[in-house]
Amino acid sequence: MPSDLTFGATRGPSPDPAQRPPALPRKRRRTLLDLPGGTYAAGDGFGEGYRADGEGPVHQVELPAFRLDATAVTNEEFARFVKATGHVTTAEREGFSAVFHLAFDGNPRDVLGRSPEAPWWLGVRGATWRAPEGPGSNVGRRGNHPVVHVSHDDALAYCEWAGTRLPTEAEWEYAARGGRAGSRFPWGDELEQDGVHHANVWQGDFPDTNAAADGYVTTAPVRTYEPNGFGVFQMIGNVWEWCADWFSPTYYDELVSSGATLDPRGPTEGLTRVMRGGSYLCHDSYCHRYRLSARSSSPPDSTAGNLGFRCAADAGQPAG
Repeated sequence: MPSDLTFGATRGPSPDPAQRPPALPRKRRRTLLDLPGGTYAAGDGFGEGYRADGEGPVHQVELPAFRLDATAVTNEEFARFVKATGHVTTAEREGFSAVFHLAFDGNPRDVLGRSPEAPWWLGVRGATWRAPEGPGSNVGRRGNHPVVHVSHDDALAYCEWAGTRLPTEAEWEYAARGGRAGSRFPWGDELEQDGVHHANVWQGDFPDTNAAADGYVTTAPVRTYEPNGFGVFQMIGNVWEWCADWFSPTYYDELVSSGATLDPRGPTEGLTRVMRGGSYLCHDSYCHRYRLSARSSSPPDSTAGNLGFRCAADAGQPAG
């Protein structure tokens, strides 16, 4: 089955990193969490993953200590980066980005087309991180929501400015598990326990009726739900998060065959980059990639209204 992010995968080549603005003095960012090193079982232990995603086999991964943002990067933080560097995002350069059809806010003439594989995705002229639902929207009161419509290239540019990096896929899953072994979610095996919502995902009949029982049709503030055992917020649902790795559906097989499961860094090349965590559009009838083991990917210049990121760093590395 396809991911819930499929529109906009045929943009031009990624920008040359040498053409990025020079590094500028940066305002110190919030403190990153210090996560202990450890060993965990990566992959789908329930047999629920999509074959094309390569969620198996389950294998032991060992990681050194590292640092990770407690939350996804917010609109407010991204705005500081843009103000400091003058960065122009991929969506702004291209003039459009992908918006979910029920969220669209603008003139119908701004809709440039629909994704043939997922018609609930609209290509919207003027949709950017500043206008996440289209030209009629803004982030004025959403400073504490995750920034969206950012490409992998945009995320790398932000990390360079902030003195950080993107987490590896292995680091992402380890952090998301929060010290829990073998569960579907950071809080247990049931998506909703005793009627309590633990993540911002779709409720209703996808893709036309969102009951929004959790209170959110699109993004939620980054600290809406309780953190996991490591103190990390909302790595499940809300927005997909870019990881550093290139994606390959056979990568786990290759790791197990080679025995190279110490701090894996992904394939050396590829066409798409790993995304993790699912988003506010995930639903078990269509895309249940909100599970801890779930994997997906998209070209590094893809942008959409449910795609963001968080930063990582090596242990002991100060940010900013």
